[in-house]
Amino acid sequence: MRTTMRTMARLAVLPLLATGATALATPAGESLAANVDKAVDAALTENRLVGAVVLISRDGQLVYERAAGFADREANRRMETGTMFRLSSVSKPITSAAVLALAERRRLSLDDAVTKWLPTFRPRLPNGNAPTITLRQLLTHTSGLGYKFIEKPGSPYHTAAISDGFDELRIDLPENLRRISSVPLFNAPGETFRYSVSMDVLGAVIEQVTGKRLPAAVAELVTRPLRMKDTSFLATAASRLAAPYYDAEPIPARMSDPQIVPTVEGGQLIYSPSRIFDATVFPSAGAGMVGTAPDLMLFLEAVRKGGEPILSAATAASMMRNHTGSLPGQQPGFGFGFGGSVLVDPIAAKTPQSAGTWTWGGVYGHFWFVDPARGLTVIAFTNTALEGMWGKFTIDLRDAVYEALGAAPSS
Repeated sequence: MRTTMRTMARLAVLPLLATGATALATPAGESLAANVDKAVDAALTENRLVGAVVLISRDGQLVYERAAGFADREANRRMETGTMFRLSSVSKPITSAAVLALAERRRLSLDDAVTKWLPTFRPRLPNGNAPTITLRQLLTHTSGLGYKFIEKPGSPYHTAAISDGFDELRIDLPENLRRISSVPLFNAPGETFRYSVSMDVLGAVIEQVTGKRLPAAVAELVTRPLRMKDTSFLATAASRLAAPYYDAEPIPARMSDPQIVPTVEGGQLIYSPSRIFDATVFPSAGAGMVGTAPDLMLFLEAVRKGGEPILSAATAASMMRNHTGSLPGQQPGFGFGFGGSVLVDPIAAKTPQSAGTWTWGGVYGHFWFVDPARGLTVIAFTNTALEGMWGKFTIDLRDAVYEALGAAPSS
């Protein structure tokens, strides 16, 4: 029965495989299109993805654009380039840029103590001491804070009911900060990288500095200057939003609300797809935005090309520079910049990407990277967690791109 269902699903998706693909009309562009099409087609026909939008830019020119599969499988709604997605951690580089823009305008300093802006936010170490946490440490996830979804059920983050920013908890930002501050830090600030809710704390800082709600501040500082017209913290056009799915057998399953998806080492992601429609819940700087692949391309290309009109060239370059050393427990060869990781050692990471590549993803099924040395920006938005973030598709797509560019994947 399982084989039959897989076969039927493959037949159902075959008419959608060639939807919307364009490529640069050169031999290199044709090779790129063929390679990337193969990676996308395999993920769809093997039922690892439900749908995807893939954009590739080279030296400022869009050389590949494709929407494939279903935005909503049950409604038979096809994926389109302008389909909107729940961004999850793709929110982080955008809100990081907002913090950096405020720093450039001298409205804050990255070396400010968090308590300068949030006086009551004083999480303590296990010994009871309340150390100073800086905005820079929040930006680089070296603050000592953590993420509930990384911890096993029963951990302090679960007991305190801390929101990860994309879950079912319907609380405001001050209450989430109170809960975060109530549990012990994992380590002293500045000691080590630990992926965390730090960006949501920075969201509260942005509100205090600007005197505006986070959505208005981010729009003023980042999305409006870049004309990212479809990127915000609240979905208002359900007909354009991709339905969310998660890895399952024999085919990805549609998410319920809430939806629990286990992760490695006993953690669990708790998704609430309806959260993006709820104007009463806090806007999560780390995981709460909605947007499109073309909008993200505007942002990533602005950073790659020097930051205009939102950041100076030096600040834009700092987003793609390693600020942490190696990342404990993460893929070897990477450090962390602002809003994403930075490739330091391609050999250790076993990747054909250039040193200095800036990359991250999102737990709803997204993957992006910027390779400044090659003038390359690649975006893959999918509606399938977690394949679209760290599954075989991401490796196949990466290697397809570099094979077409003449760089053999590292062994």
